[in-house]
Order: sequence, then structure tokens, then C-alpha cells
Amino acid sequence: MRGVWIASLIALTAAYLADQAGLEGIVSKRADSPYRSGPTTNWLKTKSFTVQEYELLGVEREPGKAAFALLARPGTGKYAGSAFITLNQEMRERLWKRVQEHAGPPPKGIKRPATMGQAGVKAHIKHLRGEFGFRHASLQDSERSDTSSEHGTN
Repeated sequence: MRGVWIASLIALTAAYLADQAGLEGIVSKRADSPYRSGPTTNWLKTKSFTVQEYELLGVEREPGKAAFALLARPGTGKYAGSAFITLNQEMRERLWKRVQEHAGPPPKGIKRPATMGQAGVKAHIKHLRGEFGFRHASLQDSERSDTSSEHGTN
């Protein structure tokens, strides 16, 4: 059992160090497992995520498809990427209502079929660490600049 404990401690330490270094994650493998392409249970990728604040530009909603938040880096108003909206139904509908109430024209460079909101909504986005753009990104919550967050009270 001691070997399992030591291996777990090493894995946790490696994951912590990768996170502190801003890396996307780490790959670990069985010592006796040679490299081979394709999926295998002998190699494991552990991903490191971060949550950052962006401005919500708008929402892309198409019937039968996942909804996306269109985002800008704070203070720029320039499109930075999109993230899946992973809020529960009540919060999604509240967000959608807010975007519709404050709908406006899209910023320059946006050509996606979306309803664009006006400035003033912050979005907390979870995405892979170590990436300039968004990979595996999801909207965790949102808030108006002058009120409390979507996951709390309004």
C-alpha cells in the first residue's frame, strides 16, 4: 500500500507544479509501457484548468445545438473566443433574457450568427491553462458590472 501512497503523492506534486508553471497539464504512463500512437489506458493526461474573467459580447443560440458565449478580453471589446454555456436552465434563461433586453449591433469583426448584448456583463470562463485562446472553455457564471453574479442573487 505504501507504493500507491508514494505514487499518489508524486502525481499530486507533479500536477501542482504543472499548474504553478501555467502548463496545460501533465502526461503520465506506466513505467513498462512503451510509446504507441492512439488511445491507451497505459498513458493518462491530466489537464489543468483556470478560471478567468472576460466580457460577454453576446450569445450564439441555434436550435438543436449547444449555446455559446461570445467573449472579449476585459476593456477591449474585441472578440477573443467562445465558450460553451454550462449554466443550469434557470441561469441560462436569465442570461438569455439579459442579452435580449440589451441587444445591440455586433462589434467589428464578429460574423457569427448571434444575439449581441451591450457592455456591462462579466463572464467567468473555465479553460485549459497555458493556452492563449480558449480550449475546452465553458461559462461558469456571469454578473453585471454593477450587481451580484448570476450564480447568486440579482
